[in-house]
This record gives sequence, structure tokens and C-alpha cells, in this order.
Amino acid sequence: MEYTQLGSTGLTVSRLALGCMSFGSSKWRPWVLDEPAAKPFFRKAVEAGINFFDTADMYSLGASEEVTGRAIREYANREEIVLATKLNFPMTSGPNMGGLSRKHVVQACEASLKRLGVDVIDLYWIHRFDDKAPIDETLEALNDLVRWGKVRYLGASSGPAWRMAQALSTSERNGWARFVGMQNHYNLIYREEEREMIPLCLNEGIGLVPWSPLGRGLLARPRPTSAKIADAGTARADSDKYTEQLYDSPDDWNVVDAVEKLAKARGVSMAEIALAWLMGRPGVAAPIVGATKMEHLDTALKSLSLTLSDEECAALEKPYRPHGVRGYAFPEPARAGVPKRG
Repeated sequence: MEYTQLGSTGLTVSRLALGCMSFGSSKWRPWVLDEPAAKPFFRKAVEAGINFFDTADMYSLGASEEVTGRAIREYANREEIVLATKLNFPMTSGPNMGGLSRKHVVQACEASLKRLGVDVIDLYWIHRFDDKAPIDETLEALNDLVRWGKVRYLGASSGPAWRMAQALSTSERNGWARFVGMQNHYNLIYREEEREMIPLCLNEGIGLVPWSPLGRGLLARPRPTSAKIADAGTARADSDKYTEQLYDSPDDWNVVDAVEKLAKARGVSMAEIALAWLMGRPGVAAPIVGATKMEHLDTALKSLSLTLSDEECAALEKPYRPHGVRGYAFPEPARAGVPKRG
């Protein structure tokens, strides 16, 4: 396993983070693995040297954190692990059960600590920005969590660069703990982050931990005959329409074709090519890889030994065409199944 520092911090993370959205309860999403099926993935990850695990309170409405916490305690040395979770999206439809108000920030952290079964969260992300809560209210509450010893590091996830700059400036003016990581939407078929967010993060020493590194699987297999997102042929694609919202340009398939061509030339999988490209980008510490089959995790691990030439990277990047902004807001379908209050 390769390791790196998260941005300009001293925190050591593996070059791959295991995303735990796939683990929790199949009642939440049909493609999610229940605990017995999920446990081998944690064991494999730890044995391979992965020390970075990323979940969120809203994944399986808390069950993902519970499964992740138990697996970490069973298979890993807690002191070596970087355990990350997120807050913002509602756990129920009742008031104060979501968002980034001081009330919800503090109570969400306390609930996550209990579900994870730990005393402190290593890296606590805001799961997108919140337009309703004043940024100073959110940041002061997060700083208090650090001061109280409940959180060690803070991070943000997807949003306009100006919001990230505002947050960094606010924290610095007040002497508060600042964001040290950005969990953003970044892959070969969505590179709009290269315009503003990534240059900002590079300048400020913010580590990049991209989500959806394989474009929700589109970069892992050749384009389907119909070239429609809905025909991707996976259980997740069949039940999760967010993919269609993120990747709706016909030009995306030209990038997929370029990945397929290089994969054939190198004799490796398409996923290895796409991950190797991403890990070679400036500032990228650890892409978040999801897995519902062991081969998904195996392929991600293989990508660590693959280095692409400048010419190969240029060939992969050439078909890209600009996109509209995608990924700042979480999709409404992801809120389905949130229980009503009472």
C-alpha cells in the first residue's frame, strides 16, 4: 500500500479510501450490502493496508456507520485508522434533523460517535454546504467539536470555490480549525473542478479526496450498445437515477472509449486506467472507491501499481468537453426512505 499526507496536514492516509455507502442496509437501497456481506470487504481492505474509511450518517440512515464501526473494531488497529464521516442531510423529516445549524452539527456528531462506537472522529466532513445556516455558525460549531476532542480534522464536500474560500477565510479570521480536505466530484468525465476548486485547494494546502472516481461505474466498462446511462446494466444504475443527472452529455462516451482503448493497449481493466489517471492528478490524496463485489476492491488495489505516461494521460483527456456544474446538491431520490417524524 502507498500512503500520503492529507494536504498540508501531518495526517497519513492510504492512497485509496474505502467508501462505505455500499455497506449498511439493503432496505435503504437494494444494492447496499448488509453487514454479513459487507464484513469481508473491510477485512480485505485492512489486510491490503487501507487505513482510510469514509462513511456518512445518512448512508443507510445510520446503519452504515454502525457496520463500519463494528468492522473497524474487529479487523483494524483503531490508532492506525483514519475514520471519516459526514453530516448535513436529514436523518428524518422532522425539524433540526438536518442542515448545518449549530444544533444539528453538535447533535449529529454525538449521534455518529455513538453509532460508530468511538470517542473521536478523525475527519468530519460537511456533506455539501448549507445555504440556510450562516457559515460562521457552522464553522464555530465545528471548531468547538475539535476543541472538545470529539473531532480531529474537518473537511468539506462539493460546492462552489467561493464558498470554500469564504469558509477558509472565516476560520482563519477567528482562529478556528479550518477545512483540510475537499471531497469533490472529480473523474475523467467530470473535470469542471479543475477550473476553480482544485487550484484553490492546491494553493491552500487542502487535500483532495474525490468521490465517484469511476463516474458511478461508467468508466469501468465499455459504452453500452444503446449508449444510454439507464442501460449501464448494474443494480445501482437500475435503482439510482442520480447517475443520469450527473452524466447527461453524449460526449462523455468519447472519454469512456478513450479509457477502453488504453486499457486494451496496456492489458489492464478500464477501472485501473481511470483510477491511475486520477491518482496522478495534482493534490489528489485518495479517491473514494466503493465496492459491492470483491473484484471491485481488487481492481482498485491493482491501480496503485499502474503509472500512466504524459502521452497516455493526454489521450485520455483529449475527448473531454465542458459540462454544466454537477454534484453540488444531493439528489432528491437519495432522500427517499427518510422516515417521518414521530
